[in-house]
Amino acid sequence: MSRTLILGGVLSALMVLAALVSFVWTPFEHTAMDIPAKLQTPNATHWFGTDHFGRDMFSMIMVGARTSIAVAFVAVGIGIGLGVPLGLWAAARQGGWVDEIIMRGNDLIFAFPSLVIAILITAIFGAGAINAIIAIGIFNIPVFARVTRGGALPLWAREFIMAARVAGKGPARISVEHILPNIANLLIVQATIQFSLGILAEAALSYVGLGAQPPTPSWGRMLADAQTLVSIAPHMALVPGFAIIITVLGLNLLGDGLRDALDPRLRVARV
Repeated sequence: MSRTLILGGVLSALMVLAALVSFVWTPFEHTAMDIPAKLQTPNATHWFGTDHFGRDMFSMIMVGARTSIAVAFVAVGIGIGLGVPLGLWAAARQGGWVDEIIMRGNDLIFAFPSLVIAILITAIFGAGAINAIIAIGIFNIPVFARVTRGGALPLWAREFIMAARVAGKGPARISVEHILPNIANLLIVQATIQFSLGILAEAALSYVGLGAQPPTPSWGRMLADAQTLVSIAPHMALVPGFAIIITVLGLNLLGDGLRDALDPRLRVARV
């Protein structure tokens, strides 16, 4: 097992653990305000300090982790649930009108930056975590469709697929029983990458006020609250900033480690 995979797994596990623990315990109630204790730097009582309302930032980081995980997880689930079938369908109909429509639709979405699409959708339908999930999930659909199609196309020319056709299996059954298991490693790696991008997108939307709304803590919202207080309370920006950096770094390392572990060509190259 590579060091990259171990380090990425540990950092990612810490994020998930913080989110899970926050359901049953936090040092302080994350919405509790203590004005006399506002803007405290990290200390023995408030490990990550307090914000401009006197709220404990460690508690807010813990609860904010579950917000980020929920948004990114569901958004990636939307991408997988819709993008993978579209990619399999396009690969099975390679060169036909179905393939052409799906791929041109992907190109249309890719023509616009993902954050711009997310801002557009949330601005039209309103701010909130649900709309942020939908916005991020929509961009994930063509990503998984393209990865799935790219991984599936070479397999359709393989001998075992030809044997399945001779046995009387149709394109849909072949896609599910033979193509999908053979590209699962690609999808797993891509899912970790999109998960990290989902967390960044959720933080960006919350930063501009289009993501999770108060009183629900969000790392992006915490950064937005800190922008006018950086000179007098830098910890308000550093704490959520480092939380985002460590989480995204962990997920990217996890993705790289999984790619190395699951790709047989890379295993042979290392040997």
